Amino acid sequence: MGSVKEYFSNLGSGIASLVKGMQVTGKEFVTPKITEEYPDNRDNLPVADRFRAVLTLKYDDQGDHKCIACGTCERVCPNNTISLDIKTVDTWDGKKKKKLDKYIYDLGSCTFCQLCVTNCPTDALEFINDFEQAVYTRGKLVKKLNYLPEKEEPQPTPEQIAKMKAEKEAKIAAAKAAAEAKKAAAAVGETAVAAKPEVDPVAAKALAAAAGDPEKEAKIRTALEKAAALKAKRDAENASGLK
Repeated sequence: MGSVKEYFSNLGSGIASLVKGMQVTGKEFVTPKITEEYPDNRDNLPVADRFRAVLTLKYDDQGDHKCIACGTCERVCPNNTISLDIKTVDTWDGKKKKKLDKYIYDLGSCTFCQLCVTNCPTDALEFINDFEQAVYTRGKLVKKLNYLPEKEEPQPTPEQIAKMKAEKEAKIAAAKAAAEAKKAAAAVGETAVAAKPEVDPVAAKALAAAAGDPEKEAKIRTALEKAAALKAKRDAENASGLK
């Protein structure tokens, strides 16, 4: 009797397990398939926008990029994937400017951490989701991101040339005026010292040092006059005492 009861119990458990398995199988029959038919569906293959496949340099419609050759991306890269060749050029206004010569990127050693993109001060870099980068040699994974020819420095407009010339002339005129003022102040100081031969060498040196500073020179002269008056008063008192 016990064996019959156990038989039917095991039979019920088996049927319940079979039904549960059929439910899972039936569910998979109606679930949308996720198998991709790559490469047959290459033209319409859905790839997530946030997928990082390869680093690129952003170019606008005029063929310009925003890289200023600051080297931030090269410094923050954890495994030397990025290498910049930088050159210095002269601008039209006579200044020096760093300019990108070559932007070398080694896809084979990139960890896709995106530190270069997040730390770029001009938002010149981005990762695209073009994952088809398979090649036969590692050398082909080294890419030059600035693939378009670098443009020459823009030429100045007539307005910029006129403004620069006016600023230069103004600086020259200001320098000449300052030199003339200093020379005149020095001459005034020398004349003042020569006009008072009674001034001792220490006072003459103080007047010469104060040349060009009217307020300081006036204070020194006032002090010298007071000292001379006090000396004259003492001399007069000594003379009357002797009499």
